[in-house]
Amino acid sequence: MKPTGLLEVTAVRRVTPRVVRVTFTGAGLDSLEPWPDQQLKLLFPPPGRPVRLPSADDDVMRWYQAYLAIPAEERPVMRSYTVRSHDRETIDVDFVLHSGAAGPATAWAARAAVGDVLGRYGPDPAYRRPLSTADTLLCAGDETAIPAIASLLSEVDNAVAFVEVADAAEEQPLPGEVHWLHRNGAEHGSLLLAAVREAAWPSGSVTAWLAGEAGVVRSLRRHLVGERGLAKNAVEFTGYWRRSLTQDDAPTPEDLADAAEKLEDSAGWKGN
Repeated sequence: MKPTGLLEVTAVRRVTPRVVRVTFTGAGLDSLEPWPDQQLKLLFPPPGRPVRLPSADDDVMRWYQAYLAIPAEERPVMRSYTVRSHDRETIDVDFVLHSGAAGPATAWAARAAVGDVLGRYGPDPAYRRPLSTADTLLCAGDETAIPAIASLLSEVDNAVAFVEVADAAEEQPLPGEVHWLHRNGAEHGSLLLAAVREAAWPSGSVTAWLAGEAGVVRSLRRHLVGERGLAKNAVEFTGYWRRSLTQDDAPTPEDLADAAEKLEDSAGWKGN
């Protein structure tokens, strides 16, 4: 499947008060081989304009340079999402409707309708990672991590998941051992950090998968490496979003350090 193209909305539904599930169809999706934590870039057009895709080959760097070359008033906004599920010629993507001022993706999802069209880059098999072979896979994240955690739990039977959401209404049916944590007004990430820190440590080998707000993910990783003794390359981590910042804002020094470590871990994995 070509990693770039258009997606058309075929269905929209609320799965919780704060989560909208959008079903897309598009050329090539019927040949897509799904895998856990399958990610893609969605391109949201400026209001009143059609999606303009970069005119470049499939090489990711040349594609991105062509994307940046699109005039600012025509350039779509790009955001990263995880495929929630794949069914023949369609994919589902979940959008969390954050409180407060809506960014371009949240604003689009809140009014999404059948027939709407977005652009995409991915999913790209080059970013596929092997499933954990440890005795226990520890998953931890907030509501933005639920699609990826759901895909992981559907593939393994050795996972323990901690998921922090706004309240009980935000729980979703997931397989396996899932510990739901309800903020109910508490600081974002505080319950997740406390639950992982206080959790009984499983016997045998452990790997971890972490995603959500970047600062919370960073704190979880420090705990697992510094206090639980996990090797750095045994912790897969992604900061899906940043408090008070968007994907359009410049990376912080912490973001750059995280990216360097992920690149180093990825190089080590490919060399194994």
